[in-house]
Amino acid sequence: QVEECAVNLWNWTVTKHIGSVINDEQRAKLRFVACKMVSLCEGSDPPEGMIRRQILMSMKTGKGWIDIGKADLADGFLEIAMNSIEKLYAKLLKGSDGEADIHVHKADVEKSIFKVLSYKAESAVAQGDFQKAVTCVQRCKDMLMKLPKETCYLSILCYNFGVETYEQKKYEQSSFWLSQSYEIGKMDMKYSVGKEMQAKVLRLLATAYFEWDCNLHLDKALKAINLANQENLHPAAFFLKLKILLKSGASDEDINSAVAEFLHHEMTLDFCLNTAKLLLEHGRESVGFDFLKSVPEQFPSSPDLGKITLLHIEFLLQNKRELLAKQKIEEIIIGHYTGKQLLPEALNKLHIILWDRAAKHYEAKSYSEALHWYNYSISFYTPGQIDQNLAKLQRNMASCYLHLKQVDKAKEAVKEAERCDPNSIFTKFSVYKIAVMEKDNDKAVEAVIEMGKLAEKLSQCEDKLRAEENTGTNLLSLAAQIALENEQQVVAIKALEYLSEHLQDCQQLFAALKCLVRLMLSKVMAENEEKNIIPVLNNTFSAAHKRLAASFTEEKFTGDMRILEAHWFRKVAWNLAVQFSSYPEKMRDFFLLSFKLSQFCPSDKAVLIAQRTCLLMAAAVDLEMGRQQVTPSKQAELFTQALQHLQTCKEIWKVLKLTGDFAKDPTDTLLLLYEFEARSKLNDPTLHNLMESVWEQPQTEVKTLEIIASLAMESPARYPVLCKKALKSALNLYRKQPVIDAMKFSKCLHSLINLSLPTGLTDLDACVLQEVWDYFEDALKVVSSTDAYPETEILWLMTRAWNTGIFQYTIGKYKEAEQWCGLGMRLLNQLGSLKKSYE
Repeated sequence: QVEECAVNLWNWTVTKHIGSVINDEQRAKLRFVACKMVSLCEGSDPPEGMIRRQILMSMKTGKGWIDIGKADLADGFLEIAMNSIEKLYAKLLKGSDGEADIHVHKADVEKSIFKVLSYKAESAVAQGDFQKAVTCVQRCKDMLMKLPKETCYLSILCYNFGVETYEQKKYEQSSFWLSQSYEIGKMDMKYSVGKEMQAKVLRLLATAYFEWDCNLHLDKALKAINLANQENLHPAAFFLKLKILLKSGASDEDINSAVAEFLHHEMTLDFCLNTAKLLLEHGRESVGFDFLKSVPEQFPSSPDLGKITLLHIEFLLQNKRELLAKQKIEEIIIGHYTGKQLLPEALNKLHIILWDRAAKHYEAKSYSEALHWYNYSISFYTPGQIDQNLAKLQRNMASCYLHLKQVDKAKEAVKEAERCDPNSIFTKFSVYKIAVMEKDNDKAVEAVIEMGKLAEKLSQCEDKLRAEENTGTNLLSLAAQIALENEQQVVAIKALEYLSEHLQDCQQLFAALKCLVRLMLSKVMAENEEKNIIPVLNNTFSAAHKRLAASFTEEKFTGDMRILEAHWFRKVAWNLAVQFSSYPEKMRDFFLLSFKLSQFCPSDKAVLIAQRTCLLMAAAVDLEMGRQQVTPSKQAELFTQALQHLQTCKEIWKVLKLTGDFAKDPTDTLLLLYEFEARSKLNDPTLHNLMESVWEQPQTEVKTLEIIASLAMESPARYPVLCKKALKSALNLYRKQPVIDAMKFSKCLHSLINLSLPTGLTDLDACVLQEVWDYFEDALKVVSSTDAYPETEILWLMTRAWNTGIFQYTIGKYKEAEQWCGLGMRLLNQLGSLKKSYE
């Protein structure tokens, strides 16, 4: 049952592999399983059929592992196959009748042994065991007398070994295997690989000797290549022979002889050109140029003869014989207009040669000479022709003219470039360079804007290479550099604006943004143009913040780099906020930007202090702008924003207080006052909860309470109860002072009386009057105890008391009237110089 299962698995594997259901590796694994299962069923004396199946399955399993590159797994199965062959041979000998049967059985077994040995050789080569492979191949070779039909197979096997070891640069082993392949191929002409294959083997053998050590194995290499030519003529063999001779330093006479050999045979024009190129590259000018001159005679009617002239020109230029090269080029130009045009491919190559030469002169700052070579190129274009290459040519010429200070000619060239390729960013760059040179700021800015738009299009082309996408940024970077070199700040700013939109590299982007910031700041200082510059500055800092946030995924932009850039931008944003104090909204925006940028910095004490201050300043500005707003909705928006800043500030302040002693720091007071103002003016129901914590704090300062009182009644807020409570708390604190500050006390009392006893009211509750009476009594105590109480305030108290008495009199409350008027008289007695006027 196990055997049947194994055979079924084997057959299923064969079927599925033919149908491409399973791949080679899966087939090898399934064969491995089936083969192992069969070996388990073998027993002590298996029948012939089972042994034969075992041999077949072991051989194919071993070969399968070799084919998928796992030769080490093949050896065990090949060994099983060899052992099974021996078992089969012994079994066959037992049952044979006479010599004839033995001969048949031996032949049958030898075929299997040959196959297994060849597979073992393959496995050994794959595993780098050269000696084992040699032994196996030698045994196979010895068996070829009895198995002549295997000659071709063994020859190709050795050739494959030669190719494999050649590719691994094991030239000694490669030459051995290739020699073996050639020798085996000669053993039986009837079953040989054929002359073409033999020649191929010999050419590779010669190449192996050549690359191994040409000087040491020169004779062997030449012998192999000569034998290859005897077997089958091939251009590659002639070319290789020439390479070997050149490498070995053969004389010109020997080289000429080798060249003469293949001149008698039909060769292609390209082969002849490659031969000439090889000769000239190895410095054999005499032989090379003579050969080059003879080539047209062999191809008199070929339309490709221009290739010969081009090669001639190339090597004249390489050997610094420009004058002769120019003569050849001028001959081609004359031919172009007299019916001897080059083929398009050859003409394109000529343009490349001419442009390359011009570029070399340009780099050497020989601009006139560069123009000479560009003019050769332009000679092949017809007037009015529209071609992108012609546009590029004109741009290059314009660059030369600009260096030569020939601006008018440069303008003409750029005009032609615009006609041929108006939507090229390079053309716009040429326009830009001329505008900068002529100090035409408007035109330069216009050109930069066009470049920016074209750069955007380039970056959106998904099918473009990254190098092409970078073209826009490279040109904008260059544009900014040119503007700075020519002291044209407006143009440089515009170029840097567009550049910062397109740069992908973080370090380059931040360098551009910093340069842009510095330029704008210098412009503000020099020309006092805050209004025009502020929006651009705001955009620049926003771009820096956005890129810092996105930089965490960029490996090249390290954490230290990010912190360094964040510090630079947050500090400059802070300074700008201070500088733009006359523009409150912008001042707030820059404080907020500074805060946001500081979030990319480590939260040390200095950074926390900066963050706290930024948020406090932003809240203060929002409150100030809210006070001045007429529209309630806008006012509410500003107060709400202020609250948001204060909430964040509170969290930072909690952390900051853990870092040191901040006993004298006013932050808590400011947070309280700002929050009170915002909530009171928003009519926030949580305001009373906020104030409960204030009343419970004994250390609240008098000034803070007075400001709270003032804010509680500042429109649109109206909280008289809170105001009164704050003023009372303030008065209590004044009373507790060792020496009362009469001036401040009087003002506080003034406010409290005004709030409790509004002017013009006559019908007052007795409780209210009693409360106010107590305030007046407090005032009298302080007035009588000090000379520092302001006389104007005493006068005001006297007047309010007297008038309150009069009001009481008018409504028939004579007793109350007598009390209040009497209070007024008591205060009158406290007056100084004004007493007589009122007495």
